[in-house]
Amino acid sequence: MSTAENYLDNHFIHRSNWLRAAVLGANDGILSTASLAIGVAAAQAGRDAVVVATLAGLVAGALSMAAGEYVSVSSQTDIEKADIERERQELLDMPDIELLRLAEIYEQRGLKKETAMQVAVELTEKDALAAHVRDELGITELSQANPLQAALASGAAFSAGGLLPLLVTLFLPLAHLSYSLYGFAIGFLILLGILAAKTGGSDVKKAVMRITLWGTIAMGLSALVGALFGVAV
Repeated sequence: MSTAENYLDNHFIHRSNWLRAAVLGANDGILSTASLAIGVAAAQAGRDAVVVATLAGLVAGALSMAAGEYVSVSSQTDIEKADIERERQELLDMPDIELLRLAEIYEQRGLKKETAMQVAVELTEKDALAAHVRDELGITELSQANPLQAALASGAAFSAGGLLPLLVTLFLPLAHLSYSLYGFAIGFLILLGILAAKTGGSDVKKAVMRITLWGTIAMGLSALVGALFGVAV
Protein backbone atom coordinates (compact mmCIF):
# COMPACT_ATOMS: atom_id res chain seq x y z
CA MET A 1 0.00 0.00 0.00
CA SER A 2 1.36 3.42 -0.97
CA THR A 3 1.91 6.36 1.38
CA ALA A 4 -1.05 8.18 -0.20
CA GLU A 5 -3.31 5.19 0.37
CA ASN A 6 -2.17 4.95 3.98
CA TYR A 7 -2.92 8.65 4.39
CA LEU A 8 -6.43 8.24 2.97
CA ASP A 9 -7.10 5.38 5.39
CA ASN A 10 -6.64 7.85 8.26
CA HIS A 11 -9.55 9.95 6.97
CA PHE A 12 -13.23 9.18 6.68
CA ILE A 13 -14.56 11.35 3.85
CA HIS A 14 -14.51 8.38 1.46
CA ARG A 15 -17.18 6.78 3.63
CA SER A 16 -19.55 9.76 3.56
CA ASN A 17 -21.92 8.66 0.77
CA TRP A 18 -22.82 5.19 1.99
CA LEU A 19 -22.56 6.17 5.66
CA ARG A 20 -25.02 9.03 5.20
CA ALA A 21 -27.56 6.79 3.47
CA ALA A 22 -27.20 3.96 6.00
CA VAL A 23 -27.36 6.16 9.10
CA LEU A 24 -30.27 8.21 7.77
CA GLY A 25 -32.18 5.06 6.84
CA ALA A 26 -31.61 3.26 10.15
CA ASN A 27 -32.28 6.36 12.22
CA ASP A 28 -35.50 7.06 10.33
CA GLY A 29 -36.52 3.40 10.60
CA ILE A 30 -36.13 3.36 14.37
CA LEU A 31 -37.62 6.78 14.99
CA SER A 32 -40.57 6.76 12.61
CA THR A 33 -41.78 3.24 13.41
CA ALA A 34 -41.27 3.72 17.15
CA SER A 35 -43.09 7.06 17.04
CA LEU A 36 -45.96 5.51 15.09
CA ALA A 37 -46.18 2.58 17.52
CA ILE A 38 -46.08 4.92 20.51
CA GLY A 39 -48.84 7.07 19.04
CA VAL A 40 -51.10 4.08 18.45
CA ALA A 41 -50.27 2.55 21.84
CA ALA A 42 -50.98 5.88 23.57
CA ALA A 43 -54.44 5.79 22.01
CA GLN A 44 -55.01 2.65 24.11
CA ALA A 45 -55.32 0.43 21.07
CA GLY A 46 -54.93 -3.34 21.36
CA ARG A 47 -51.71 -5.16 20.54
CA ASP A 48 -52.95 -6.27 17.13
CA ALA A 49 -53.62 -2.67 16.08
CA VAL A 50 -50.21 -1.53 17.32
CA VAL A 51 -48.40 -4.37 15.53
CA VAL A 52 -50.28 -3.88 12.24
CA ALA A 53 -49.70 -0.11 12.30
CA THR A 54 -46.00 -0.59 13.07
CA LEU A 55 -45.55 -3.21 10.35
CA ALA A 56 -47.38 -1.06 7.80
CA GLY A 57 -45.23 1.92 8.75
CA LEU A 58 -42.07 -0.18 8.41
CA VAL A 59 -42.94 -1.44 4.92
CA ALA A 60 -44.21 1.91 3.65
CA GLY A 61 -41.28 3.77 5.16
CA ALA A 62 -38.66 1.43 3.69
CA LEU A 63 -40.16 1.67 0.21
CA SER A 64 -40.55 5.44 0.47
CA MET A 65 -36.99 5.84 1.73
CA ALA A 66 -35.57 3.72 -1.09
CA ALA A 67 -37.62 5.48 -3.76
CA GLY A 68 -36.80 8.94 -2.42
CA GLU A 69 -33.09 8.20 -2.25
CA TYR A 70 -33.09 6.76 -5.77
CA VAL A 71 -34.87 9.79 -7.23
CA SER A 72 -32.70 12.24 -5.31
CA VAL A 73 -29.37 10.66 -6.24
CA SER A 74 -30.52 10.09 -9.84
CA SER A 75 -31.37 13.78 -10.18
CA GLN A 76 -27.97 14.72 -8.80
CA THR A 77 -26.28 12.29 -11.18
CA ASP A 78 -28.21 13.65 -14.17
CA ILE A 79 -27.14 17.20 -13.34
CA GLU A 80 -23.50 16.12 -12.99
CA LYS A 81 -23.59 14.26 -16.32
CA ALA A 82 -25.13 17.27 -18.07
CA ASP A 83 -22.46 19.57 -16.63
CA ILE A 84 -19.71 17.19 -17.73
CA GLU A 85 -21.10 17.11 -21.27
CA ARG A 86 -21.25 20.91 -21.36
CA GLU A 87 -17.66 21.04 -20.16
CA ARG A 88 -16.61 18.54 -22.82
CA GLN A 89 -18.18 20.72 -25.51
CA GLU A 90 -16.58 23.89 -24.15
CA LEU A 91 -13.18 22.23 -24.30
CA LEU A 92 -13.78 21.54 -27.98
CA ASP A 93 -15.18 24.98 -28.77
CA MET A 94 -12.85 27.22 -26.75
CA PRO A 95 -9.84 25.32 -25.40
CA ASP A 96 -7.74 28.47 -24.84
CA ILE A 97 -10.38 30.11 -22.67
CA GLU A 98 -10.84 26.90 -20.72
CA LEU A 99 -7.10 26.71 -20.13
CA LEU A 100 -7.08 30.27 -18.77
CA ARG A 101 -10.07 29.46 -16.57
CA LEU A 102 -8.26 26.44 -15.12
CA ALA A 103 -5.14 28.50 -14.47
CA GLU A 104 -7.22 31.15 -12.70
CA ILE A 105 -8.67 28.50 -10.41
CA TYR A 106 -5.20 27.37 -9.36
CA GLU A 107 -4.07 30.95 -8.94
CA GLN A 108 -7.05 31.66 -6.65
CA ARG A 109 -6.01 28.66 -4.58
CA GLY A 110 -2.64 30.22 -3.88
CA LEU A 111 -0.28 29.35 -6.75
CA LYS A 112 1.75 32.02 -8.47
CA LYS A 113 0.48 33.07 -11.88
CA GLU A 114 3.28 31.32 -13.78
CA THR A 115 3.04 28.18 -11.66
CA ALA A 116 -0.75 28.09 -12.01
CA MET A 117 -0.46 28.26 -15.79
CA GLN A 118 2.19 25.55 -15.85
CA VAL A 119 0.02 23.24 -13.73
CA ALA A 120 -3.01 23.96 -15.92
CA VAL A 121 -1.05 23.18 -19.08
CA GLU A 122 0.37 19.93 -17.74
CA LEU A 123 -3.00 18.71 -16.43
CA THR A 124 -4.67 19.68 -19.69
CA GLU A 125 -2.12 17.69 -21.66
CA LYS A 126 -2.73 14.66 -19.45
CA ASP A 127 -6.57 14.79 -19.29
CA ALA A 128 -8.24 18.14 -19.84
CA LEU A 129 -11.77 16.97 -19.10
CA ALA A 130 -10.80 15.24 -15.86
CA ALA A 131 -9.00 18.37 -14.66
CA HIS A 132 -11.99 20.62 -15.37
CA VAL A 133 -14.51 18.19 -13.91
CA ARG A 134 -12.51 17.94 -10.70
CA ASP A 135 -11.29 21.51 -10.26
CA GLU A 136 -13.89 23.64 -12.06
CA LEU A 137 -17.06 21.64 -11.45
CA GLY A 138 -15.98 20.13 -8.14
CA ILE A 139 -17.08 16.61 -9.11
CA THR A 140 -14.91 13.81 -7.76
CA GLU A 141 -15.23 10.07 -7.27
CA LEU A 142 -15.82 10.67 -3.55
CA SER A 143 -18.74 13.00 -4.21
CA GLN A 144 -20.48 10.75 -6.71
CA ALA A 145 -23.08 8.23 -5.58
CA ASN A 146 -24.77 5.31 -7.31
CA PRO A 147 -28.59 5.74 -7.28
CA LEU A 148 -29.41 2.03 -7.01
CA GLN A 149 -26.77 1.47 -4.35
CA ALA A 150 -28.04 4.44 -2.34
CA ALA A 151 -31.66 3.27 -2.66
CA LEU A 152 -30.86 -0.28 -1.55
CA ALA A 153 -28.73 0.96 1.34
CA SER A 154 -31.45 3.33 2.56
CA GLY A 155 -34.27 0.80 2.22
CA ALA A 156 -32.30 -1.97 3.92
CA ALA A 157 -31.14 0.34 6.71
CA PHE A 158 -34.69 1.60 7.31
CA SER A 159 -35.96 -1.99 7.46
CA ALA A 160 -33.25 -2.98 9.92
CA GLY A 161 -33.98 0.03 12.09
CA GLY A 162 -37.76 -0.39 11.91
CA LEU A 163 -37.56 -4.06 12.81
CA LEU A 164 -36.33 -3.23 16.31
CA PRO A 165 -39.45 -1.31 17.46
CA LEU A 166 -41.61 -3.97 15.77
CA LEU A 167 -40.03 -6.65 17.95
CA VAL A 168 -40.79 -4.53 21.03
CA THR A 169 -44.47 -4.32 20.06
CA LEU A 170 -44.59 -8.08 19.56
CA PHE A 171 -43.05 -9.29 22.79
CA LEU A 172 -43.17 -6.69 25.57
CA PRO A 173 -46.19 -6.22 27.88
CA LEU A 174 -48.95 -4.05 26.46
CA ALA A 175 -49.62 -2.23 29.73
CA HIS A 176 -46.53 -0.04 29.52
CA LEU A 177 -45.75 -0.45 25.83
CA SER A 178 -45.33 3.27 25.12
CA TYR A 179 -42.65 3.58 27.79
CA SER A 180 -40.95 0.38 26.63
CA LEU A 181 -40.93 1.60 23.04
CA TYR A 182 -39.43 4.93 24.07
CA GLY A 183 -36.73 3.35 26.22
CA PHE A 184 -35.69 0.76 23.67
CA ALA A 185 -35.88 3.24 20.76
CA ILE A 186 -33.66 5.75 22.55
CA GLY A 187 -31.24 2.93 23.38
CA PHE A 188 -31.19 1.83 19.73
CA LEU A 189 -30.70 5.42 18.56
CA ILE A 190 -27.82 5.97 20.98
CA LEU A 191 -26.09 2.80 19.79
CA LEU A 192 -26.60 3.92 16.20
CA GLY A 193 -25.22 7.36 16.99
CA ILE A 194 -22.13 5.87 18.61
CA LEU A 195 -21.57 3.47 15.71
CA ALA A 196 -22.02 6.21 13.11
CA ALA A 197 -19.72 8.61 14.96
CA LYS A 198 -16.97 6.04 15.34
CA THR A 199 -17.30 4.89 11.74
CA GLY A 200 -17.19 8.47 10.47
CA GLY A 201 -14.53 9.64 12.93
CA SER A 202 -16.76 12.36 14.43
CA ASP A 203 -17.59 13.39 17.99
CA VAL A 204 -19.51 10.62 19.81
CA LYS A 205 -20.92 12.86 22.55
CA LYS A 206 -22.44 15.31 20.08
CA ALA A 207 -23.94 12.50 18.02
CA VAL A 208 -25.56 10.90 21.08
CA MET A 209 -26.91 14.19 22.44
CA ARG A 210 -28.35 15.18 19.07
CA ILE A 211 -30.03 11.86 18.42
CA THR A 212 -31.44 11.61 21.97
CA LEU A 213 -32.88 15.12 21.93
CA TRP A 214 -34.66 14.89 18.61
CA GLY A 215 -35.74 11.30 19.20
CA THR A 216 -37.35 12.29 22.50
CA ILE A 217 -39.15 15.23 20.90
CA ALA A 218 -40.50 13.12 18.02
CA MET A 219 -41.73 10.26 20.19
CA GLY A 220 -43.09 12.58 22.85
CA LEU A 221 -45.19 14.48 20.32
CA SER A 222 -46.44 11.20 18.82
CA ALA A 223 -47.54 10.00 22.26
CA LEU A 224 -49.29 13.32 22.88
CA VAL A 225 -51.21 13.10 19.61
CA GLY A 226 -52.20 9.50 20.31
CA ALA A 227 -53.37 10.36 23.83
CA LEU A 228 -55.35 13.42 22.68
CA PHE A 229 -57.07 11.93 19.65
CA GLY A 230 -57.10 8.20 20.39
CA VAL A 231 -60.16 6.20 21.31
CA ALA A 232 -59.96 3.27 23.68
CA VAL A 233 -60.91 -0.08 22.14
